[in-house]
Amino acid sequence: MRGLRWGAYDSGSPISIRKQHGVDALKIAIITAGGAGMFCGSCMQDNTLARALRMAGADAVLLPTYTPIRVDEENESTSRVFLGGVNVYLDSKLPGWKLLPRRFKRWLDRPSIVQLLSKRSSSIDASQLGDLTVDLLRGSTGPQRAEIKELIDFLCDDLRPDVVLFSNALLSGILPELKSRFSGRIGCLLQGDDIFLEALPEPWKSQARKLVSQNVSGFDRLFTHSQYYAAFMAKYLNLDASRFRTIPLTVDTDSLRTNQDMHVERQQLDVVASSGRSDIRRTTVGYFARLCPEKGVFHFLDAVADVVAERSDIDFVIAGFLPELHRKQFEKQLRAMQKLAAAGRIRWEGSPADRDQKFRILRSFDWLCVPTEYHEPKGLYVLEAALVGVPSLLPQHGAFPERIADLEFGKLYEPGSRKALVDAILALPSTNAGLISANPALRARCLERYGMAITGPEILQAIREVSG
Repeated sequence: MRGLRWGAYDSGSPISIRKQHGVDALKIAIITAGGAGMFCGSCMQDNTLARALRMAGADAVLLPTYTPIRVDEENESTSRVFLGGVNVYLDSKLPGWKLLPRRFKRWLDRPSIVQLLSKRSSSIDASQLGDLTVDLLRGSTGPQRAEIKELIDFLCDDLRPDVVLFSNALLSGILPELKSRFSGRIGCLLQGDDIFLEALPEPWKSQARKLVSQNVSGFDRLFTHSQYYAAFMAKYLNLDASRFRTIPLTVDTDSLRTNQDMHVERQQLDVVASSGRSDIRRTTVGYFARLCPEKGVFHFLDAVADVVAERSDIDFVIAGFLPELHRKQFEKQLRAMQKLAAAGRIRWEGSPADRDQKFRILRSFDWLCVPTEYHEPKGLYVLEAALVGVPSLLPQHGAFPERIADLEFGKLYEPGSRKALVDAILALPSTNAGLISANPALRARCLERYGMAITGPEILQAIREVSG
């Protein structure tokens, strides 16, 4: 049964502690936030983190809030959703809704209902969520008090973990009341909270930032996935840098095929790509991330227009989740780019349905390029590309320099101009096909530094230090 470690979450019955790891297994509750039906890097990392901690000997439970999470690997979260997104929204938006007894509203927290009603909510940008964000950050003094109490009751009375780990600071409104009832330690993993906060309009942005700063000061420890983000968030939230601990990203390696399998598939892809062309060896630059301005997809398309006009041996592939909010602009610009180039040189692969399809797309790249506008706090997609031997071309900011330094392969360019990105793409090797077989060290290094078997014990030790 999915995500079960302590007992029957689906039925709501009392928890029966499982002893598969022994009586000393550290019990960790990870509270994550669903992405309203879209693939979310933070959700995926939380899901893999739960698996890595279990492999390391902990008893980790992943509790989704707002909506069920969507991942392309085995879903480790419980099927019960807390702080259901529909009720949370109506509490803030509909006068009197918060006064209804929970027994009349709980049916709206069923995963199937939440998924149905939030199906298109990923098209809602942060500019529409200012008041709701502030309400949630007010915690038990806000209109979501009943939903918050239900989650705290479950944690304190039923689950009773040793450690609670929040996976973002936007959930921190729960913290004051939780601390009044929970005797264990509480940590928070920051993964890009500032990006959402900065997108809020005033006066909500200033109010939300102040509340986050106040709330997170109550955590026993703050974690980040990069040294850059630890230093940035310490300053952003006006906190002492000693409060932060950097832990590694962790990647799922269980479903990856062997190097030989990948090499054979890549050779097949090269044959298909070069069919009917005299220049058999070509360079493919791919974008694979959520398709939105902050991730840089429109910068990527701008660069494509310049490169295809100058070089005939560079092809482009674009893939990732496309929110409805950005669909019209993306499709219009993509069509314009495809008119500039020969058929097949600019391919749109859509959003892969599963992990195998995702890695098939990544294996078709020679280089991954995600020219983000914001300063990336983690860069999970860089590691996913490295797992199949594909290096990254990235702007020199955020966590990217750390990722490239750790992997000892890849390229950085000076961000801030269209020309800099174009020049960086034009400077890539023109006969780069077959990189996977030529550079197995890239994949090996990713496995050695970010594989679950390596990162799980390190992260568990960091969490034990919080609970000690």
